[in-house]
Amino acid sequence: MKEKTPAQMGFSMPAEWEPHEATWLSWPQNATDWPGKMNTIGWVYGEMVRKIAVGEKVRILVGSAAAEARARRILETARADIRQVEFLHCPTDRGWMRDCGPIFVRRQRRGRAETAIVDFHFNGWARYDNWRSDARVPAFAAGLTGQRLFDAKSGGRKFVLEGGGIDVNGRGTLLTTEECYLDPQVQVRNPGLGREDFEIAVRRYLGVKNILWLGRGIAGDDTHGHVDDVCRFVNPTTVVLVQSADPNDVDYAPLAENFERLAGMRLEDGSPIEVVPLPAPEPLFWRDQRLPASYANFYIGNAAVLVPTFNDPADRQALGILAELFPDRTVVGIHAVDLVLGLGTLHCLTQQQPDQNQRFRERICA
Repeated sequence: MKEKTPAQMGFSMPAEWEPHEATWLSWPQNATDWPGKMNTIGWVYGEMVRKIAVGEKVRILVGSAAAEARARRILETARADIRQVEFLHCPTDRGWMRDCGPIFVRRQRRGRAETAIVDFHFNGWARYDNWRSDARVPAFAAGLTGQRLFDAKSGGRKFVLEGGGIDVNGRGTLLTTEECYLDPQVQVRNPGLGREDFEIAVRRYLGVKNILWLGRGIAGDDTHGHVDDVCRFVNPTTVVLVQSADPNDVDYAPLAENFERLAGMRLEDGSPIEVVPLPAPEPLFWRDQRLPASYANFYIGNAAVLVPTFNDPADRQALGILAELFPDRTVVGIHAVDLVLGLGTLHCLTQQQPDQNQRFRERICA
C-alpha cells in the first residue's frame, strides 16, 4: 500500500515565526569551513545560543564527549542558559542544520499539534563529497523524538531539497529560486525534474499550495541560489527583499529583477505581497573569493530575531527595518564577518522545531 504524503494527512510546514519547541544546531567541527577561525566561531555560537535559549530549548549535535565538553565550557563562559541546552551525540560532516537537519511539518489532530519530519535526502548541495553523515540527521531526529519520518520522493526517486532553498509563510505560499532548483547544469539536485515536478513534490511534502519563483540568488553563495540570502517572509503577507544600491555590483541586476517579479506575484488567497527592501552590505571578500554576506540570513527565534552584521554602515539600517517588522521580539545583531567565511551565517546554521509537548528518548545516535 502506497504511503500517504504529508499533505494528504493534513501536515504542512509552519512559518518560522510560529512558536518553537526548540532550535537545532550542530557544533562546528569541520575546520575547512572556517580556516584558522574555529576558536572564534565557537564564541559566535556561544552568543547565538545565549540569545536563542531565552525563549526555547537549544538542541546541539556533537560528534563526541570531548566536543560536548568544549561546547559546554564555551556556552557557560558566554553565560548562555545551559539548562535550556540539550547535547545530542550524532556525528555530522559539515552540520549546516538549515539544509541537512530535520525539516518539520505540523498538523492539528484531536485538539493538539502533531509534528513529523520529512527526509529530503541532503546530498551536499550537489557540490561537495562529505555529506553522508549529514544526510542521516533527519532519521536520527525522528528516532530521538519518536516522530513519523516521511521519505520525500518524486517519480519513484529521492527528492532533494534544502531548507535554505525555500521559505514559507505558513499559510500555503512558498518562495524559492530558479537558479537553485531549475538550473539543468549547475548543482542539479534532482536530475530530470522540471518546474512542474518540483512544485508537485513540495505541495505533497510541505503542504503548500502556491509556489513563487524568484530568479537568482546572491554572488558568493556556494549553494547556487538559496532564497534565504535574498528574500524572507516576516509575516503571512510581507517579505523583505535584498536590494543593492550599487549599479556596478554583480548583484544589482538580479536583485532588481526579483523585485519586479514580486510586484506581479500573489499570495495563496490572491492578495498582493507587501515588499520591504532590505539593504545589502558592501561586498566582502576572503582573498579573491566573494562571500555571501546578507542581512536576509536572519533567524527568528521565540524571544529574539538574530541578524548577521558585518561591520558595515548598513548594519544599523537593516536592524532598524527588522525591528519595526518584529515588534514582539528583540532584534539583535550577531557579528558575522568571521562566520560568513564558511559561506553561510545564522539562518544557514539553525533549524526550528515547531512547538509540541513530546518526551525524548535516548539521546545517542546509533
